Amino acid sequence: MMWRALQVMMEKEFKQILRDTVISRMLFVMPLIQLAVLANAATFEVKRAALWVVDLDQTPVATAMVDRLTASGRFYIAGSGMSPAQGERSLLDGRATAVLTIPQGFARDIGTSGRSTVQLVLNAVNGSQAGVTQGYATQIIARYAAELGARGAGPQGQSPTARPSVRPMVEVRTRGWYNASLDYRRFMVPGILVQLITMIGTLMTALNIVREKEAGTLEQLNVAPLSPGTFIAGKLLPLWIISLGVFSAGLLIAVFGFDVPMEGSLLLLYAGAALFLVGALGVGLWISTIADTQQQALFVTFAVLMVYILMSGLFTPVRGMPEWVRTLAQANPLLQFIALTRAIMLRGAEAMDVWREFLALGLIGPTVLALAIRQSRKSVA
Repeated sequence: MMWRALQVMMEKEFKQILRDTVISRMLFVMPLIQLAVLANAATFEVKRAALWVVDLDQTPVATAMVDRLTASGRFYIAGSGMSPAQGERSLLDGRATAVLTIPQGFARDIGTSGRSTVQLVLNAVNGSQAGVTQGYATQIIARYAAELGARGAGPQGQSPTARPSVRPMVEVRTRGWYNASLDYRRFMVPGILVQLITMIGTLMTALNIVREKEAGTLEQLNVAPLSPGTFIAGKLLPLWIISLGVFSAGLLIAVFGFDVPMEGSLLLLYAGAALFLVGALGVGLWISTIADTQQQALFVTFAVLMVYILMSGLFTPVRGMPEWVRTLAQANPLLQFIALTRAIMLRGAEAMDVWREFLALGLIGPTVLALAIRQSRKSVA
């Protein structure tokens, strides 16, 4: 009898969701469009920075260094001049994001002592972008300076001198594991996918139950011959199944559309998703107990999601936050599942490598759901 009642309740929920075209689009179309757009937009990578050049040296060595910067594909020349004030003006009016000043005597100093100095002024309003731009420029200029030092640049950069080659005592060779191409989308796409199913699971659960309140059908369901557990399971299981379906579609887009590797076990990843959605649906159920209208549920959900996202490590690393924030963030299921998803997809992590994340999700999800069910029963009573 209980299973038959649960089946009828779930059929009713599926029909109600699929009959509403707006909700169907929100569930199945919008998350995939957002994944495709956000995966390209949510990046700190700087592909082409506008560079203003103030070359006071006017030698082949200085010109070759500027050419090296533009040849890298990371910079393009937005303008040039002989006055540093022009460079400052270009930063102020937005024509350039960086100003490179090459001092007079640059090539001479390189040729005689193997050392010189250039100035790089950055628009640091966006600190992350400025840091990335500085890293690119420093790396390119340092590599060029090392080449000059190795072969010896003559005065004014015209011809090599006879002085011995200067080579570094330690040569560092780097190799990037798990993301050798340093493609930022491989890092962001799994996190964005988790964020989207969180929005579906939490927001749609809250709105679904609150909509029953507004329509006055929740009281009718409460007096129906259904146990509280059957009623809640019938409400949550359809959204749990739909969220896993959207997660599957998002994985296909991530793997085939954005070339995100799937190095680990797919079964392990779905086990983590199933656990995570228990907590996400629990939060949505809790929101539905404190909201009387869909508008209230919408505002509360986005307030909760904002805290979720900012403390999840999706955009900023949690390790850089204060210690007390890091401690609180461990109770964030979004943090745990993003870490688990990235570990399985990018690193090929096995169960023993992500047991901490599974343990956290196994504790957070059922606890949140149990508290939400208890609160729901109180609100109904």
